[in-house]
Amino acid sequence: MSDQNKPFVVTDRRKFTSDGTPRPDADPSPDREPRESSEIHVAPPAPAPPLEFKSPHAAPAPPAQPAAPAPEPPAEAELPPPPTASQMEQANAAYQQTADHLDTAVRAANPGMEHPPAMSFEQIVHSIYMTAILQLGGATKPGEQPKIDLMGARQSIDMLAILAEKTKGNLTPAESQLMDNALFEIRMGFLEVTQALARSAANRQPPPPPGAPGRPTIVR
Repeated sequence: MSDQNKPFVVTDRRKFTSDGTPRPDADPSPDREPRESSEIHVAPPAPAPPLEFKSPHAAPAPPAQPAAPAPEPPAEAELPPPPTASQMEQANAAYQQTADHLDTAVRAANPGMEHPPAMSFEQIVHSIYMTAILQLGGATKPGEQPKIDLMGARQSIDMLAILAEKTKGNLTPAESQLMDNALFEIRMGFLEVTQALARSAANRQPPPPPGAPGRPTIVR
């Protein structure tokens, strides 16, 4: 039979009637729902790191050292606030009153004792000068071993030098001459004592053994 003479057949594929009951002549095959096409995106692989050639005889790389912390700036010493003018006056008045009471008590215990002279710039220079002389052994009695304090003498000399520097341009000609003479004498005394100690130490060294370089030997 040709295709034109074939009867046209309509197949009802509904599984339920109009009232919702299943039809007995329905196709038992399950419905095929169209699948939604889903595209899967695959990320391209990450590029491999470049190969690094290492010689088998090369020394191993040292481990990374942690970064050293930055040094903190030194904290400046905070000075206490200065006293007020009223506090200075009260402290000075109390000091003068106590010093007068002390002088009165000393004179009462020592009848005929004169009032001590007031402190002056000349007395300050003389005090530091005499301290340095004593530290260099200047008060040693004949026949006694001198007691020398080189470090103490150096501090006294430096103290007088600082005083001369801070008072420069504010001294009378007599005070300036006194300062120069005192500094010159104690500096020269310091040099003489240190040189004498060096000579004494050299003389106490034991003689070199026979046959030492630079020493003649007697061949028998």
